[in-house]
Amino acid sequence: MNKKKIVFSFLLVLLAVCLAAINYPAGGRAGAAAQRARVVILGTTDMHGRVFPIDYYTNKYDNVGIAKVATLVKEARKTDPNLLLVDSGDTIQGTPLEYFHNKRNNTPPDPMMLAMSSLHYDSMTVGNHEYNFGLKVLEKARGEAKFPWLSANTYNKGTPTTHYTPYIVKEVDGVRVGVLGLTTPGIPNWENVPNYEGLEFHETVSEAKKWVPILREKEKVDIVAITMHMGIEEDLRTGIPSPSQVPNENAAVAIARQVPGVDVILMGHTHRDVPSLVVNGVLLTQANRWASHVARVDIYLEKNESDGRWQVAAKSSRTIPVTEKTAVDPEIAQLGQPYDKETQDWLSRTIGESTEELTSQDCRLRDTAIIDLIQRAQLEAGKADVSMAACFNPQARIPKGPVTVRDIAGLYEYENTLVTLELTGQQLKDALEHSARYFRPYEPGKSLNELVDQRIPGYNFDVAEGVTYTLDVTKPFGQRIQSLRFKGQPLSPTQKLRVVTNNYRVNGGGNYTMYKDATVVYRSSEEVRELIIDWVEKHKTIPTQANNNWGIVGGQ
Repeated sequence: MNKKKIVFSFLLVLLAVCLAAINYPAGGRAGAAAQRARVVILGTTDMHGRVFPIDYYTNKYDNVGIAKVATLVKEARKTDPNLLLVDSGDTIQGTPLEYFHNKRNNTPPDPMMLAMSSLHYDSMTVGNHEYNFGLKVLEKARGEAKFPWLSANTYNKGTPTTHYTPYIVKEVDGVRVGVLGLTTPGIPNWENVPNYEGLEFHETVSEAKKWVPILREKEKVDIVAITMHMGIEEDLRTGIPSPSQVPNENAAVAIARQVPGVDVILMGHTHRDVPSLVVNGVLLTQANRWASHVARVDIYLEKNESDGRWQVAAKSSRTIPVTEKTAVDPEIAQLGQPYDKETQDWLSRTIGESTEELTSQDCRLRDTAIIDLIQRAQLEAGKADVSMAACFNPQARIPKGPVTVRDIAGLYEYENTLVTLELTGQQLKDALEHSARYFRPYEPGKSLNELVDQRIPGYNFDVAEGVTYTLDVTKPFGQRIQSLRFKGQPLSPTQKLRVVTNNYRVNGGGNYTMYKDATVVYRSSEEVRELIIDWVEKHKTIPTQANNNWGIVGGQ
């Protein structure tokens, strides 16, 4: 072997030794690598009593329901048996099935709690609609759940004691995961006081700052996940807060920005599909509504050799939609079948008739006979001069011929109760001017549909019956209600009127602040839906012509 070959061979050996020194440090072992782990979290939210893939208001198939979600969950558990399954609230209200159970036959276990317990949920954060039927119904459902209800910011009034479990800690493959529950504190703006009596709801950014360090330092968790019944509170393009929310109603972005130590937030309340959003390093996701999606979070961790603690190396999220191909889980279907049968029997009962088909089409753009039906029932039950109501369901339909409970349930979807207030003419005008903000500032050539402010939910656009007026979208805010008259005469700002509306409005829902502190002259314990059913049963025939007491001018 010549001298050049000897030198070259020596250099190769030297290079190999150097590489070995880099790859196998002193005290290590050949092939050693950092220990890794993965944690999977599945989340649902705002299921609103959807057990089956059916729209009870039309009695047609709908691509939603925990019976379908169950199939997605069980499929995911085949590869990740230790995954966490959590929910962000608004669960025991929202369908005729849950309404019938909670109001007419509350003896059996809550159907959603049965289904969720069967699926082995790890936790559920309390939503605002859990309170719709009062504390007795709420606590019964809570007691029937085989998993904890979470809310770290709901306290027994005047005490430092949380009413619900604030958080849970679960260990997944050696990784400690803390799940903190936060509930929107806007509940007193929407609910009647007896429905949350003895409870108070604290602002959530400060509560998160309190509880996250407890999870990190006391509980020694490796991951902090927040399941919140709140969503994104601002337009991320502009930073402008949503105009329709009450103070502190949503706070996902604020918590992500201001609370150190949070890894992931599973949101709710706003009924949005948010597959993946990163704010200040915090991963946010939201599974839409009505059990139409499942949010999946994958968190990858690496163990720190120096202190033996897990550290998040990467994280991702996505939302998985329920599709027509998603099978109905037979176990959940069997649990829900008795509830479905009694609901269908109730909905199918005939209560009156209509000589024409009525629809809610364009109900937010013109007066319609179908919304006038709500107004008639409210005026009669509330013994009022003026009624305020909104079009909750633009797809509502009353058929020509026999009218059933189902048709009325589809017209009025919410569990609101009736309240009659004493208001001045000015307060009524203020309410109508506030409602008129549903339309953006006027732009020539734009249609009314194009002028709708998409940030404001349609259910916050109220119209009045008992007065006549026009809504002029070409006018500036505060000057849009024109020719407001009562019994044919211009309405005086000081004239006293009995105005009937719903408890959601009276409590501040939709920011109708002009009702605050108004004198209550009548309050019904029955839901508005039941009052409309009673009106139809009493009068038998539904009027089919709108009286056109209001209209919109401007817009194409």
